[in-house]
Amino acid sequence: MLLAAVAIAIGLILLVWSADRFVEGAAATARHAGLSSLLIGMVIVGFGTSAPEMVVSAIAASEGNVDLALGNALGSNIVNIGLILGVTALIAPIVVKSTIVKKELPILLAVALLCGALLYDNKLSLFDALCLLSGFIIFVVWSVYSGKRHSADALNSEFDEEIKQNTMGLSKAIFWLVVGLILLIVSSRTLVWGAVEVASRLGVSDLVIGLTIVAIGTSLPELATSFLAAKKGEHDIAIGNVVGSNIFNILAVMGIAAAISPGSPVSASLLTRDWTTMLVFTIALTIMAIGIGRQGRINRLEGGILLLGYLAYNSYLVLGVMK
Repeated sequence: MLLAAVAIAIGLILLVWSADRFVEGAAATARHAGLSSLLIGMVIVGFGTSAPEMVVSAIAASEGNVDLALGNALGSNIVNIGLILGVTALIAPIVVKSTIVKKELPILLAVALLCGALLYDNKLSLFDALCLLSGFIIFVVWSVYSGKRHSADALNSEFDEEIKQNTMGLSKAIFWLVVGLILLIVSSRTLVWGAVEVASRLGVSDLVIGLTIVAIGTSLPELATSFLAAKKGEHDIAIGNVVGSNIFNILAVMGIAAAISPGSPVSASLLTRDWTTMLVFTIALTIMAIGIGRQGRINRLEGGILLLGYLAYNSYLVLGVMK
C-alpha cells in the first residue's frame, strides 16, 4: 500500500514536470518550423497539455482498466471547468473576447452530447472509437483553418506574447520534446500502477480513482497554464486552454482508449452520474463564456458556483465510497 502511494506521488510529480518539458519542446520546435503563434497555441500546446490524459488512458486501457481510462477523461473535464476555471475566476475574473473561443464552446457542447450518445449502451465499440478519432481529426483541421483565417483574433496576440518568451534553440527543443515524451510514458505507467493498487487495497473502483486522483493529476498542466495566463491578463488563453483540452479529452483520449480495448463494458454510473455532471458543467461554461445579452465572462460569483459544484460532486463520490 505504501509503495503504491509513493508510486502515485512520484508518478504525478514526474507527469507534471515531463508534460511541461514536452509542451515547451513541442512549441519551440513548431516555432522553428515557422508555424504561427495561434496555431502553436491552439494545436501544439492544446495537444501537449492533454498528453498526460492520453498516455495515462492508453496505458490503463491496454491493461484492461477501461473504467480508469474513461474516468480519467471525463474526470479531467470536470476538473478543468469546476476546479481550474472556478479557482482561476475567483482570483482573476475571466473576460472572453476571442471569436475562436466562442466558436469552440458550441463544438465542446456538441462533442459532450456525442459522448453521451456513444456511452448510452455502457460500452465503446470500435465504431465508436472511429467516430471519436475522426471527430478529433476534423477538429484539428478546423483549428488550423480558424488559425489561418482569424489571425487578428484576440487569442492570437496573447499566444504571440507567450511564444515570444520561448527562446529555446532547435536542438534543445527537440531534446526536450523527445525526453518529455519518454518521461510522460514512464510517469503515466507508474501512476496507473499505483492507482490500481490503491483502488484494489481500499476496495475502491478504478472509475472513482480515475475521476479523482488521476483526473486531478493529469489536469495539473491545464491548471498551471490557465492560472498563469489569467494572472497575466491573458484571459482568452486561460479559458481557451480548458475548452480545447476538454474537446481533446473526449475525442482523442476516449477515442484512443476505445480503440485499444473496444467493446469492454463500462460502469453504468459513468453515464448517469459522471457524464451528466460533465454536461451540466459544460452547459454552464458555455452560457457564462458566450455571454447571452452581455460580454462573455466568468466573474467571481460564477467562479465560486463552479468551484462549489466541483466540491459537491467530489463529496458525493467520497460519500459513495464510504458507504
